[in-house]
Amino acid sequence: MNNHRELFEANRQGWNLRTEVHKTSAFYDVENWKKGGISLTEIERRELGDVSGKKLLHLQCHFGQDTLSWARLGAEVTGCDLSDEAIRYARELSEELNLPAQFVCCNVYDLREHLQGQFDVVFTSYGTIGWLPELDTWGAVISHFLRPGGVFYIADFHPVLWMLDDRMEMLKYPYHNAGVIETEQVGTYAERYADIEYKEYGWNHSLSEIINTLIAHGLRIEMLNEYPYSPYDCFDKTVKGDDGNYRIRGLENVIPMVYSIRAVKA
Repeated sequence: MNNHRELFEANRQGWNLRTEVHKTSAFYDVENWKKGGISLTEIERRELGDVSGKKLLHLQCHFGQDTLSWARLGAEVTGCDLSDEAIRYARELSEELNLPAQFVCCNVYDLREHLQGQFDVVFTSYGTIGWLPELDTWGAVISHFLRPGGVFYIADFHPVLWMLDDRMEMLKYPYHNAGVIETEQVGTYAERYADIEYKEYGWNHSLSEIINTLIAHGLRIEMLNEYPYSPYDCFDKTVKGDDGNYRIRGLENVIPMVYSIRAVKA
């Protein structure tokens, strides 16, 4: 991974900038969430089910809002993220809200060097693996931290969605991992006109790459679902449906926007 360290560092700095905006954004609505809200979507709550009393590891957890929501639902939680600003704020929220949690600041690839133990659940969601150049190391980390019989769960934006340009008007990027995608960013998905600028580096991963990685690391796929909507309004040209979810105008119910996978370690 040494050839990617500079790219990871640029992404870390970008996420530090984003975190400062996200803390006070309407998108995350932290102040209302502090009053007892659950930031998780209906998809993962329904598909992962009851987590009370379970040890849960949240990979690429941003500033821990979802991690601490799992804690509110009864899990014993640990979160990991690359951004030191995000982890600092996650720890601050944990202490302020008296929600016990452990937060680890490191690249997900390096987590085995920073954390010990095994977990009943390894969880990740929405905008995570696109920051990883390859998934074999990711799969090894998941398998390492899952106890036998433990559940891995991911809900994320569909690879088809990442083929579109930022304006959601044309196919621009390959479906399969064809190398790094470098983009100049202004603002953030949570506040598009925020006064921040940064470069980011991402990689696309096909469903076959994701699934085969999990299988190769000893996980049995229990479920794969695909949804024609996003629970979040974080793309251009979205329209809100009667169900409260978001679709791309002109592509409503034409393209998949979210997928989810539940797998069990043998």
